[in-house]
Amino acid sequence: MAVLEQQSLNGQREMITIKNPVTEEELGSIPVMTADDIRAAVDRARAAQPMWQALGVRQRGRLLTRWKNMIWKDQKTCMAIIRRETGKTDANAFIELCILDSAVDYNVSRAPGLLRDQYRPSFIPLLHRAKVTYKPHGVVGFITPWNYPFMNALSDLIAALAMGNTAVLKPSEVTPYTAFYAVEMMHKAGIPKDVVQVVTGDGRTGAALVDYVDYIMFTGSTANGKKVALRAAERLIPCSLELGGKDPVIILNDANLDAAATGTLRGALENAGQACVCVERVYVESGIYDAFVQKIVEYANKLVIGNGDGFDIHMGSLTNQRELLRCEEHVREAVANGAQVLYGGKARPDLGPHFFEPTVMIGVDHSMKVMKEETFGPIIPIMKVKDAEEAIQLANDSEYGLSATIFTSDLRRGERLARRINAGDVSINRPQIVFGTPSVPMGGEKNSGVGRRNGKEGLMRFVKTQSLITDTLLIAPTDLTQADPISLLGMRVMRILHRFFPYL
Repeated sequence: MAVLEQQSLNGQREMITIKNPVTEEELGSIPVMTADDIRAAVDRARAAQPMWQALGVRQRGRLLTRWKNMIWKDQKTCMAIIRRETGKTDANAFIELCILDSAVDYNVSRAPGLLRDQYRPSFIPLLHRAKVTYKPHGVVGFITPWNYPFMNALSDLIAALAMGNTAVLKPSEVTPYTAFYAVEMMHKAGIPKDVVQVVTGDGRTGAALVDYVDYIMFTGSTANGKKVALRAAERLIPCSLELGGKDPVIILNDANLDAAATGTLRGALENAGQACVCVERVYVESGIYDAFVQKIVEYANKLVIGNGDGFDIHMGSLTNQRELLRCEEHVREAVANGAQVLYGGKARPDLGPHFFEPTVMIGVDHSMKVMKEETFGPIIPIMKVKDAEEAIQLANDSEYGLSATIFTSDLRRGERLARRINAGDVSINRPQIVFGTPSVPMGGEKNSGVGRRNGKEGLMRFVKTQSLITDTLLIAPTDLTQADPISLLGMRVMRILHRFFPYL
């Protein structure tokens, strides 16, 4: 990769080895870039930003569209790189491409309208004119995770670029090659090299990035997100954080059993459970509990797990040993406290060093880690509840509030219940649907984060407002006091008019 080779020319450095999680083959190594390296990259991005902004929103959109079309034509290469770094399936890699492809279309089509000046009511109409303009922050830094190295690295970045910012991307040290590939393709599409740059390293590199950029976007753990937020606050720069989740599913008595069972499995096993919006706990009303458990085990027995090619592989490998050990711990602790494993429940070293079986558990409660702590693995703990009220109470009994799902045949009731769940999004009858809907905002409450990605909210966070107020001088002031006769008359007249036309 040209980007990596360029970075490695700058003398002897501390290096990080990158491995394929399935085969443990060494894919290469990346340098741990220093604070001086990060500052230099941000300086280049800051120098390039005025030119990028002056290019105009429509030309920026054309370059981003060219890039995404190039990626689509080269999707086999992109998917292969993603899979080598993460161990995920063809289907999981393809989902990343599809979601990002759609996100580019949305951002490119909406950015021009959102960046137009907005005229606002003035203090005294005719005499004064008021408008709001939008300006990019400048250089936006991105610290991105390993679980979706293409989608999570680029979905926010393209929004920032569309709005006129330049970007410095620090990908996870576990999955840097996907970022190298994506950014190199941007350069080939005509986006200048200093407009989008990749910096490499570990947490120290990310910390340095927060020290120099004008805005920081972090996706990752709650613990690290809090550190980013503290440093951003010290520098008085804005930030947005997408952090951990413990996403609940509520299955009501009137739910379609097949839809609920297959949807729960898909929602829990996407990327082997390594998604912030994955199903992590399931609450089932007592009237349908036994039938649901039987149905989900029936479907679980049809799952295909492995490292092969093709969309018929349902689940691949975990990416890190850390996630495997956490899965084992959560299952072991739950079983020791009375839970029962109905399917799966153990590592599969015969498939690879980081494979863990899809696991269906019952007999769980909120005293267990598997129902309270983020697992980030393919475990489905199922808890019986007496009614929807208890399910809502338990769903909200969490430090997290990212995503949730309700299965019901009564769609209006489903919406009413959804509004009572403390989560940034709630899907009805299909988990994770917000994941691939670029028009709606996505983000968490409580310890699941701050700010929103996607939708107009996701675009507008990358600009700041500037208010422009103009006195037309139709009546030129001559009095030196603020309360001159003309201003006093204007105030009295406007007070009367506002009784009848409050938005004048």
